[in-house]
Amino acid sequence: MTADVQVRAGVLEKAASGVRLEAQELEALYTLPLPDVAAVAHGLRLERTPAEVVTFLIDRNINYTNICNVGCNFCAFYRTRRQNDSYVLDYEQISAKIRDLEAVGGTRILLQGGVNPALGLDYYTGLLRHVREHHPTIRIDAFSPEEVLFMEKSFGLSLDGLLDTLIDAGLHGLPGAGGEILEDEVRAKAAPARIRSADWFRIIDAAQRKGLYTIATMVIGFGETVAQRVRHLTRLREQQDRALREYGGNGFSGFALWTLQTEHTRLHGKAPGASAHEYLQQLAVARIALDNFPNLQASWPGQGFKVAQAALYYGANDLGSTMLEENVVSAAGGHGRHKATVRELVRIAVDAGFTPAIRNSRFQIIEWPDVDAVLGRAENNPEAERAVGA
Repeated sequence: MTADVQVRAGVLEKAASGVRLEAQELEALYTLPLPDVAAVAHGLRLERTPAEVVTFLIDRNINYTNICNVGCNFCAFYRTRRQNDSYVLDYEQISAKIRDLEAVGGTRILLQGGVNPALGLDYYTGLLRHVREHHPTIRIDAFSPEEVLFMEKSFGLSLDGLLDTLIDAGLHGLPGAGGEILEDEVRAKAAPARIRSADWFRIIDAAQRKGLYTIATMVIGFGETVAQRVRHLTRLREQQDRALREYGGNGFSGFALWTLQTEHTRLHGKAPGASAHEYLQQLAVARIALDNFPNLQASWPGQGFKVAQAALYYGANDLGSTMLEENVVSAAGGHGRHKATVRELVRIAVDAGFTPAIRNSRFQIIEWPDVDAVLGRAENNPEAERAVGA
């Protein structure tokens, strides 16, 4: 065994022992056989979360407007206000979507939209108050850091003042959207007007300080280097250290990873995207790197159900959520994976050898589904065409 091979093998042994790896050591993981890295990642997952359990959330992703002036090169969802299919949902339209969620036992909405300069602060606070009044059992995690930055710049409020105003209206947390790769060299090429990493962390930090829910995200496939991927992870880890130390443990509730979808975007043919192998590799490295994150999600919207199922052995302990409606990733990817059923997510977990559990957005288990009842064979199997069992 050469000295270089011995050093790399030592990194894997160090990771398996639970000792924190530094950036150079994390970069070395990408040079090792994926099954070896995956075995370590899965072992750490079993130590950090209930070994037999895979969780998911029943929620809905509601995009209140598709009008946006940021114009990211990797987005196929946004429209200008002059396009015929641009829209802004009124409160009753949003309520109708929430009633659909309530009918299937949902507990949370992700409320996100484009950066629409025609909307005033009253639209956002009124929307939060409307949901709080008419749907009191539904948790509201709304407005990505990009949207919050727009509000901060537009409405004459400090960041603290803005967040306090939104919290008073009913806000419970922020989605982690807009993270992509938190290296400005990558961000400037993919989306010149996109929120920069310093503002992303500044807004997330303020939200965590105020007790709001946050989640960390990552998108690979822009052509970023291994070093840039690792830097993204270590910056998230540093922020989590700070939040857990200074904000009473209110850090990121989890980490979600997906691959860049370019089919219907201006990056098609220009950005390489990422394969299923790269996705699983990156997930395994993330489990090792993010030693202060118990919960890692598998991405069925970006990867499909089978790769998401495999991800449960590459560091993931969670299947994300049903979503009921997903417009951004599916629009860019040109596929129909915009929602999942409870039956599908239960099937994925059970067939992989785990016990499924329904959680809330804080990853607290709130229900154990009756697996036999959920998977009872029906004359018509609604999931058959999506290859999620019978």
